[in-house]
This record gives sequence, structure tokens and C-alpha cells, in this order.
Amino acid sequence: MRVEQVAAKALKKMKDDRYKLALVVAKRAEELANGAEILVDLDKSKYKYTDIALYEIAEDKIVLEGFIEVNK
Repeated sequence: MRVEQVAAKALKKMKDDRYKLALVVAKRAEELANGAEILVDLDKSKYKYTDIALYEIAEDKIVLEGFIEVNK
């Protein structure tokens, strides 16, 4: 799936709120940069942390409820 399609799917998961999506992606990308486990099957050497975060959101691995929560 192309990153544009993943971004659109992730945006729908955030109820089309781009601000929330940007905040969640930024927070999750920071967590990934600091060593957090990747929750989707992607090679981190081929993808940016922001793209990985988008994939995680699109696949319901990350949800927003007050703060970022990880669904395993």
C-alpha cells in the first residue's frame, strides 16, 4: 500500500482530524526513535519513523485516548 493511501486510512482512524493525526504521528515517531518496538511488519531501515507511525495507526495498533496507547 502506498504511503498516501496509508495516510488517508490513518486520517479516517482519527476521524479526519489532521491536527490529532499530526500529534499522534509525531509522538509515536519520537517513541520509535527512542527504541520503542515497531508494531507492524516493516523494515525500519527502509521507512522513516513517521511512515511507520502512520502504518501503525492505519492498522489500529495505535489509538488516541487522552494519550497515545499501544494496542498489541
